[in-house]
Amino acid sequence: MIYCVIAAVIIAADQITKYLVRASMQPGDSIPIIGDWLRILYVRNTGTAFSMFEGNKWITIALTSILIIVCIVFVIREATSGSKTAALLMTPVAAGGLSNLIDRLVLGYVTDMISCGNFAVFNVADIGVTCGCFLTVVWLLLEMKREGAADGEEQGRAQKQ
Repeated sequence: MIYCVIAAVIIAADQITKYLVRASMQPGDSIPIIGDWLRILYVRNTGTAFSMFEGNKWITIALTSILIIVCIVFVIREATSGSKTAALLMTPVAAGGLSNLIDRLVLGYVTDMISCGNFAVFNVADIGVTCGCFLTVVWLLLEMKREGAADGEEQGRAQKQ
């Protein structure tokens, strides 16, 4: 199943990059890539997105688990009887959430390392979650527009008759 392959690639890439950072850096260490605009910055995040609920391990684990279950159920439902596109777009969301949950359960924190300017520090899993959510929203908006146009055409035909 393509969904499992995509999820496995995202989880593996995320876990490998996190391991490499933890093995070669100390928290707070920074390696400039493009000046201060893009750098590798080792941060231990005990919260959720943008460090919300920082220090509340069980809240972050519970919230993350619930969201992952919802995403996985959605992906399975859409892959088997709905839109394969929706399932494909939500797979990185579930995979990224699962990879960060692994960190929370095993380490008690999520390893973040990609820093862009003054924006939040994030990781490969976060990229999967963000891109998956963004693309899903774009796809849904396009679907709504397409359905609206189809409804408009049907109404136009009905009025002509």
